[in-house]
Amino acid sequence: MSSRPAPRRTIAVVLAGGTGQRIGLQIPKQLIKIAGKPILEHTLHIFENAPDVDEVILLMTPAYVEDARRIVERAHLGKVTQVLAGGSTRSETTRIAISAAASGLAEGEDCNLLFHDAVRPLLSQRVVRECVESLERYQAVDVAIPSSDTVIVTRTHGDDGEFITEVPDRSRLRRGQTPQGFRLSTIRAAYDRAAADPFFQATDDCSVVVKYLPDVPVHVVTGDDYNMKVTQPVDVFIADKLFQLASHAAPAQAGEQAYREQLAGKTMVVFGGSYGIGADISRIAEGFGARVFALGRTSTGTHVENLDHVEEALARAYAETGRIDYVVNTAGVLRVGRLDETDNDTIREALEVNYLAPVNIARTSYKYLSETRGQLLLFTSSSYTRGRAEYSLYSSTKAAMVNLTQALADEWAEDGIRVNCVNPERTATPMRTKAFGQEPSSSLLTSESVALTSLDVLVSEMTGHVIDVRKQDPTTTPAQRSGFEAALASVLIQTTEDQGV
Repeated sequence: MSSRPAPRRTIAVVLAGGTGQRIGLQIPKQLIKIAGKPILEHTLHIFENAPDVDEVILLMTPAYVEDARRIVERAHLGKVTQVLAGGSTRSETTRIAISAAASGLAEGEDCNLLFHDAVRPLLSQRVVRECVESLERYQAVDVAIPSSDTVIVTRTHGDDGEFITEVPDRSRLRRGQTPQGFRLSTIRAAYDRAAADPFFQATDDCSVVVKYLPDVPVHVVTGDDYNMKVTQPVDVFIADKLFQLASHAAPAQAGEQAYREQLAGKTMVVFGGSYGIGADISRIAEGFGARVFALGRTSTGTHVENLDHVEEALARAYAETGRIDYVVNTAGVLRVGRLDETDNDTIREALEVNYLAPVNIARTSYKYLSETRGQLLLFTSSSYTRGRAEYSLYSSTKAAMVNLTQALADEWAEDGIRVNCVNPERTATPMRTKAFGQEPSSSLLTSESVALTSLDVLVSEMTGHVIDVRKQDPTTTPAQRSGFEAALASVLIQTTEDQGV
């Protein structure tokens, strides 16, 4: 009985050869910071986190190779195996990448290559996955989206300017993106033939295959509107806003054994741990072996808006355990009503609890988390993307949590501290019930599910991200849901047994 051959390795080639001259910069555009990180780092993280990618080769503007290596080292990007100087043209850079990829293969071995622009930092995992899947059947793959604009062909007539000569059928027009994917043997053969053409010119790699290997079909994978290329000054602004608004799916469920391995012996301080999400994070983390200090107004008399209380709580946890690995803040107040009808005390409470308290928690946590290279986890709300009538104070402070997360992730990156923010959909918590009354349970997330996703974030290497928690996340597989439920059931059973229930 014949066994199925092992899948080809997939190498992502990140092309970072731009200089930034078109947008008037003194540094390459891939080094501009967006959402707290260089564009290049965002792009590399996409492939670092892609299950379908085995290795990453980075081709960088020659004068900035050392800058790129520092980014790779600081961000702990383990899949990046080579950081090389790119060529003077796109085609020369591709040839360097082909040679680098081939050097790591055995004689006769083939692999997949995904060529991606470093300045496309919003590439989705869906597109990466579909490119790799398509390369199982096809030798070459492009990524494109339908053209939403009418495209015209023009010709210049002297001093009279441009005139339309043709209006192609828009239904057949596509706007090309990256990655462009190839089997190594295919793209190498195309460039070998192109080398014999004295008039060879190319701005992308699919066109080389189309011209020099006309019998090889290039399959098209549907791209995303978000997968924009940062080229013009306005693109920097747009990409920054998209990063601010675009959340990330939760990391894969770690599973019971992984939770135990990563949480056992760790110290976690949870502010807002009296009830709801905070209480469930505390209970589940403790069930997996963490030493947890669950603090709240009603349970321990801890007022998060009181800096002395915050400092005392962290100092006590450190004194008792000698370390603090995770600091979580789920504390918040939600007051519904028109701003012009809101009294000063209510406004002060909302600002102190929802904004000033997280700032003080972050500031006070720094010295402890820098010792353990730990993580600060904050919480926002789906209302952060757009202020909503009758809870302007809540939505505006939750928007501030996103900015605080991104800023601190950047500030503290060199200290090894990770900072993330969880964005749950409507969740069944006492705070929500108090504000909105009883709602159909089927329409709400459970606080336990948000808590377990929060643990997934805490044990991950993510930083600077807003992580969505949705009631029905299409990216969660049945196997992941099964692992999630098993882990939750395990700790809940243990908790009830310990309490003699």
